[in-house]
Amino acid sequence: MGKLKINIVIAGRSYPLSVNNTKEEEGMRKAASAINNLISKYEQNYAVSDKQDVLAMCALQFASKLEISSLDKDQNSAEAIDKIKELTQLVDTHLT
Repeated sequence: MGKLKINIVIAGRSYPLSVNNTKEEEGMRKAASAINNLISKYEQNYAVSDKQDVLAMCALQFASKLEISSLDKDQNSAEAIDKIKELTQLVDTHLT
């Protein structure tokens, strides 16, 4: 299957893109929609006249959410590893 050509609109500007499959297309369209919704929110709630400033604020919000999610995942992994170590020690004490 060849690449699909799609058109994404962000902040009123059109961006022609190529994607590998319909799942990737759906992801791109949902991401563009989320960006446009956040742009509207910032424009309504703050006195921001420059699109570049609004886009920078959007980028910061999305990047910070990604980093927070990554930190949470790391913490959850560390907690799971600690629990596995505790269980391993418990099993070892009963086997010896």
